[in-house]
Amino acid sequence: MIRTVWFYLVLVVSSVIHSTGVLAAALLGVKRRPGGVYDWGTSDWSRQLLRAAGTPVQVEGLDRIPDGPVVYASNHSSMFDIWALAATLPGSVRMVAKQELARIPLLGRAMLAAGHVMIDRAHPARALEAYHRAADVIRSGVSAVLFPEGTRSRTGELLPFKNAPFGLAIAAQVPVVPLYVRNTFEILPKGGFVLRPRPIRIVIGDAISTRGMTVDQRQELRDRVHAAIVALKARVDAEGVVH
Repeated sequence: MIRTVWFYLVLVVSSVIHSTGVLAAALLGVKRRPGGVYDWGTSDWSRQLLRAAGTPVQVEGLDRIPDGPVVYASNHSSMFDIWALAATLPGSVRMVAKQELARIPLLGRAMLAAGHVMIDRAHPARALEAYHRAADVIRSGVSAVLFPEGTRSRTGELLPFKNAPFGLAIAAQVPVVPLYVRNTFEILPKGGFVLRPRPIRIVIGDAISTRGMTVDQRQELRDRVHAAIVALKARVDAEGVVH
């Protein structure tokens, strides 16, 4: 319980510090650049939270990530998926997240200022517009992380994938990099409060090209990415739990 209390204390203090820094930079007109304050606001914040939670991250397959911007597609069963990926993926990375996060005081505004993309799932037209904005962000050299299940799994098992997120990768004409995150569900499942710290394992698969694909092929891309993540999950599960 002491670890849990410490984590939530760090969560509040670190969120305020990093959000304030990002918003101050935005008000001063600081430009976005690799390794700049907007990257710091996401990656350093995430690293602090992982340290506070006692959840080190082990990553396999970084060499499989192509040069240039990509779209990462990951399973999603805990908020720790977000922090683990933001802390370890290379380059400038932004999350494609649900609109509700934008309503969190201070943090939501900082996420928008840093360039994270909020999707209004209740209004398809607005969601589509947000995906187009995200494609523009990716073409500028920033990678995006999306969770094609659309929400956190309450069981830790993969949920069906949505089609729309894959239209984003096709519109940007960048590769999709499938990856699987293990142990985050055990650390803090959806609706949970008490932490059960353990190492997080991220396994990165081979990139899937979208070159020449059209938006009409997003279901085909969805199925290929889903199969890749299922295969990664099966391999990791077969190897046993990381200790």
